[in-house]
Amino acid sequence: MLTRIRRLFTIKTRFEAFAVIYALALGAADRGIIYMAQYPGVGGKLLFLACCSAVMMGGGKILDAVKLQAQQPLTPATA
Repeated sequence: MLTRIRRLFTIKTRFEAFAVIYALALGAADRGIIYMAQYPGVGGKLLFLACCSAVMMGGGKILDAVKLQAQQPLTPATA
């Protein structure tokens, strides 16, 4: 039963990975806008850039993990 629930939260395809990255990017952009309102000037812009770049780095890792998982699928013995 737990394996069935775990499969719901596993990113299996590149489409699912892009959907997750898109959702992360929306949240990061919203947070960045809030930072720009709270910290006007260069500080707010740097925090906005930090939010967006964190999503880019995380998105790259997610895509790499999906590609690796497609090459080496998990077997029941290693899951």
